[in-house]
Amino acid sequence: MKYSVDKQEKYCIVVLHEEKLDTTLAPKLKSELITLHAKGVKNIILDMSEVKYTDSSGLSSLLVGNRIMQEEGGSFILASLTDHVNKLIKISQLDNVLTILPTKEEAVDYVFMNEIENDLNSGENLN
Repeated sequence: MKYSVDKQEKYCIVVLHEEKLDTTLAPKLKSELITLHAKGVKNIILDMSEVKYTDSSGLSSLLVGNRIMQEEGGSFILASLTDHVNKLIKISQLDNVLTILPTKEEAVDYVFMNEIENDLNSGENLN
């Protein structure tokens, strides 16, 4: 699987450099997402701008990433979806489950807003 990782203090951007996210790549993506989580990454932005096709196993790997990040109060954001992938996610009604934003920049803003909200909520719980 071809991909790049840009690790920042509050988030990590994973860019898939593949046209297909299918049964051959989905297990590798799941493994990478679990590894990043194990290394302490709380927020992942998955840039899918190069992915033109996905199947059910690809969607499953996205759901795994979403679940492991949300369990820790983090964010899993899909950014820059191609039309075909976006349509498939909507047909599967996963757009109600996954956080999808048009650009990486908007995804980064979302992470920071979520972090601020979590900090405020944890501060309220202390009082």
